[in-house]
Amino acid sequence: MLRRITVVVVILVVCLGVLPVTAQNAACAARDNNTFNKLLECVTLAGVRAHQAAFQAIADANSGDRVSGSSGYNASAAYVASRMSAAGYIVTQQSFQFYSFREVGPSTLTQLAPLGRAYVEDVDFVVADHSDPGDVTAGVTAVDLQLGLGNNSTSGCDAADFAGFPAGHIALMQRGTCTFQLKAENAAAAGAVGAIIFNQGNTPDRTGLFVGTLSAAYAGGIPVMMSSYAQGEEWAGLPGLTLRLFANVFRGLATTTNVFAESRAGNPNNVVMVGAHLDSVPRGPGINDNGSGSAAILEVALQMAKVKPRNKVRFAWWGAEEAGLVGSTLYVNSLSQAERDRIALYLNFDMVGSPNYVRFVYDGDGSAFGLAGPPGSGPIENLFVNFYAARGLASEPTQISFRSDYAAFFNNGIPFGGLFTGAEGIKTPQQAAIYGGTAGLAYDPCYHQPCDTYANVSLAVLDLNADAIAYATLQYAMNTEAVNGLRGKGNFKPGKAGEWGGELIQ
Repeated sequence: MLRRITVVVVILVVCLGVLPVTAQNAACAARDNNTFNKLLECVTLAGVRAHQAAFQAIADANSGDRVSGSSGYNASAAYVASRMSAAGYIVTQQSFQFYSFREVGPSTLTQLAPLGRAYVEDVDFVVADHSDPGDVTAGVTAVDLQLGLGNNSTSGCDAADFAGFPAGHIALMQRGTCTFQLKAENAAAAGAVGAIIFNQGNTPDRTGLFVGTLSAAYAGGIPVMMSSYAQGEEWAGLPGLTLRLFANVFRGLATTTNVFAESRAGNPNNVVMVGAHLDSVPRGPGINDNGSGSAAILEVALQMAKVKPRNKVRFAWWGAEEAGLVGSTLYVNSLSQAERDRIALYLNFDMVGSPNYVRFVYDGDGSAFGLAGPPGSGPIENLFVNFYAARGLASEPTQISFRSDYAAFFNNGIPFGGLFTGAEGIKTPQQAAIYGGTAGLAYDPCYHQPCDTYANVSLAVLDLNADAIAYATLQYAMNTEAVNGLRGKGNFKPGKAGEWGGELIQ
């Protein structure tokens, strides 16, 4: 009861006003921000940071996280819904059940033979997200490993990889090619009582300890851990290896929500969707991943509250993204074909303030990585690239990897685009020369860690990307002609060859 009261107080304090009242705030609240210049003047870094501060306060009052299915997530959803309702949007929530995952206490991994050694959690190993709980002691058998730089590991991806696998052993597998879920489920089907998946080691940025998710759909029933490439290579060379693997976690059904806020005006047959996932992982408050995207689209929506868009605008805060894109997938799959056809495009913003950032834009036209988004995705990519270029700033494409909430939209032929500033990937020397920061370090060193707090943000890139989000949202709210050929407001005309007219924001 005390925890619940604390959460309510935090929400009320934040809702009553984190930002000091200034002349600019008052002017922004009173006017129709229906031009780029007016909107971008009102979408401020201070406004975005106020929402991130609210998410941090909520996490602090709720066991340090905002994971879907928890009181921290529920408070985050209530905060967003209350702000959007007060701004005049039509707010709805879509409830659904999914498999929730939480750490109950410390997990352990111990070598019993040929030597005795206790490994250190978060240094030598981590429990995979959505692992089943379990405490097993067994011999370890390597599965189709391919070691060394440049390897093309397919370890555990095919049932044939487990030919001759001794039932009752722990499967030692290597990252690469297929999902962690498939590897673990194949191991379980072959009789494994547990599994360890170590990093691939094919490139320097795929060697360290990493956190992978088996997804909410995981049905293996066995505990699974992750480790570094070096640790996996060592285990692979130890004959007679016996380990005790104790995954001290909970995994079970929970209820969570997606939050939607829709403009009252606009063509309901040409809907512009703007989304970000609201949940964190169980290990931390998730203020960059994805309190950055959630806060940015919230501030853009609030500053657009008085705009009368030509097209219906629907903002979405997704639940259970960290459990395997559950909320966004459920939403898109629950729509009729006619409802999907009414969605002109989807903009996705997941991690837009990484401290060691690169200005990534999704490769909508496929020119960089060979996989293009649905028709119309290329012009969305061009819009963001040109936004940065107009300010004399470089950007670069990022691969369509289906690791964020655009996946279901892509799979249903809906044009998409968006921004990303990097997660566990390693910044190259070339990128450091262009964007600053530190080569050889992850774009977000606190990715999926307890240190993903209010301090774990580049203010410069968050400020810039909030403007880019505002620019794209207003442009498409008024005119989607470049994406789907539907004419919009004349002063928001698309230019030629993917360039944009109207007001060019410098």
